[in-house]
Amino acid sequence: MHFQWYPGHMTKAKRQMQEDMKLIDLVIELVDARIPLGSRNPDIDELGRNKARLILMNKADLADERQTESWMAYFREKGYFAVRLDARSKSGMKAIGAEIMKACQEKIERDRKRGIKNRPVRAMVVGIPNVGKSTFINTYAGKACAKTGNKPGVTKGKQWIKLNKNVELLDTPGILWPKFEDQQVGLHLALIGSIKDEILNMDELSLELIRILKEKYPGVLGERYGVEEGQDAPEILLSVAKKRNCLKKGNELDYGKAAALLLDEFRSGSLGRISLEFPEEGL
Repeated sequence: MHFQWYPGHMTKAKRQMQEDMKLIDLVIELVDARIPLGSRNPDIDELGRNKARLILMNKADLADERQTESWMAYFREKGYFAVRLDARSKSGMKAIGAEIMKACQEKIERDRKRGIKNRPVRAMVVGIPNVGKSTFINTYAGKACAKTGNKPGVTKGKQWIKLNKNVELLDTPGILWPKFEDQQVGLHLALIGSIKDEILNMDELSLELIRILKEKYPGVLGERYGVEEGQDAPEILLSVAKKRNCLKKGNELDYGKAAALLLDEFRSGSLGRISLEFPEEGL
């Protein structure tokens, strides 16, 4: 299965982000906790190389807890600050403020030495599609978020959202798209829903998921669907269709319906907490 990516407005978004980087102290990058590297854009490291960095591992409620712990350690070893997060349930939100202050400690100290007190940290939130960026911003800012207007010396038209007395968020960050040459990254992005299902072969995608689950999480398919995992992937999908009564007219088994069911249950967490990337694999 081959994955194509069409980053239509990538160049424009990158150019905008380069300009916006001059205005901020901190880059807050959201990744999907199930694929922490595959859901990053490598350009962020280049664009934000002189900025403090905070990585939010969103959708941590769907990911394998042990792997999330390992990924947190992985990012911290590389000098990033990291927080596990479920922006929808607000789990992990309280830890973010303290991590922002830690990440920007040098900047705060520099301000203090210059006699500048209480200047808020200015941050930009970045993330590829479907990692929950908008949900995070809305949850963190809340209904009380207030645009503070243009700042002196700031590019005309830039608006800042005052999250609290310590943090202001640039409200026009560009969304960057992932670039991948490794088809495994493309597969993982497709599985979590970051590539439109309409351009994918969902039957093939579900077979890839079955193969991953058999290898990484043996027993999950058997427990959820009552199928024999010793079969190959197409036979397991057929068994899922039978067990879940996925039928077309004339009582013919509907593979497409079974494939969609399997993918939906993976994405919603109904199959359990599953990660697709593992730090020890050196991805």
